Amino acid sequence: MTPLTPSPSPTKRGGQPAYNVNIERRNRTGNVWRWVFRASTIVGIIALTALILNIMNSAFGYAALEAKVDPATLTVDGLPLEQQSKEQLVELLRSKLSKGAFNKLDNETSFEERSRANVLQVVNERIVRYEVVQVWTLWTSLTKADEIRAIAATEFPTAELKFISWLTTDFVTRPQSSEAITTGVRTAILGSLWTILFTILFAFPIGVGAAIYLEEYATDNWLNRAIRTNINNLAGVPSIVYGILGLAIFVRTLEPLTSGELFGMVDSTTANGRTVLAAGLTLGLLVLPIIIINAQEAIRAVPQSLRKASYGLGATKWQTIWSHVLPNAMPGILTGTILAISRAIGETAPLVVVGASTAISFDPESPFSKFTTLPIQIYQWTARPQAEFRSVAAATILVLLVMLLSLNASAVILRNRFSRKY
Repeated sequence: MTPLTPSPSPTKRGGQPAYNVNIERRNRTGNVWRWVFRASTIVGIIALTALILNIMNSAFGYAALEAKVDPATLTVDGLPLEQQSKEQLVELLRSKLSKGAFNKLDNETSFEERSRANVLQVVNERIVRYEVVQVWTLWTSLTKADEIRAIAATEFPTAELKFISWLTTDFVTRPQSSEAITTGVRTAILGSLWTILFTILFAFPIGVGAAIYLEEYATDNWLNRAIRTNINNLAGVPSIVYGILGLAIFVRTLEPLTSGELFGMVDSTTANGRTVLAAGLTLGLLVLPIIIINAQEAIRAVPQSLRKASYGLGATKWQTIWSHVLPNAMPGILTGTILAISRAIGETAPLVVVGASTAISFDPESPFSKFTTLPIQIYQWTARPQAEFRSVAAATILVLLVMLLSLNASAVILRNRFSRKY
């Protein structure tokens, strides 16, 4: 029997085996890339932190407020405005406002149903009418408070200096107005929620259905390959193009549907199909390719062994898709939907083309109402020259971020709750 001979040792470089040198070189390369990825993460966190701090810097700070009517002149029975009862405040409104303006306020919400704080707010808005004459950022307010007080006393002797949080519960619950100190975003919040609701109802079932067909039923021919290619291309089309498409189809061609005329629901708030429904359908077209692509990837990732096991037990193709493929792909499908809706909720250009209002004081009450959204309000307020409206826009951005994170968190909880583990 021939004895075994030992294999030759690897060639040595610098007194070390060649494979050791190779491992060390690969480890060095891996460490370099690890630090590159870590640095990119740190840069992203720094940029996001700087963005949030910049927004918060504008959303809080000192403001000099000048009243067009001195509150000291509005005493009743010797009581200053802040100490008057609800009934006295209502009588003050009745005496100072025109009969038509008073009745309009009473018709919107009866004064009997309003709280004293709400009536006092109406007095400040309609009679006292505070005007912002100067604003300072949060950083300036914290570091130069004495200098700000001196400037306010010298340049605005009749103004009241207040440290204002532009983001308040009143700001969230008030409708839009022309004055920065009394404006709110309730109408814009409701418009965004209405619009996103119809976006999801339109895009999600169609997107998932198209993905199921393309992955499970479609054969590999030139037509289906062309469809897949076009879907991938549509995902990169600028959003303004979808706005023009929505204007042509949903606002003009389908005006009887989107205006509510088809259902006999046209009212004074409807304008030529430029409604919540048209906006939701337009944003649905915008995110549809993204939902289809993500749903395709999620369905494609389901192991073939699950399908074969289902067929082996006698299940039909649809039973296999419904009971095995979709439950296993649902986490990926919902993740793609979350990303798509996150894009839709921040869009402005398509809604401007479709006809979102920039100045609206009433809430949308149906799919056929006029509307505005939070991004539209931010765009409108940042375009105004007054500094106080930039502070209002910063507060609106914070509201939009909170709403976006809340919707995403809800979607993630639903995804984790209903997904199946295999």
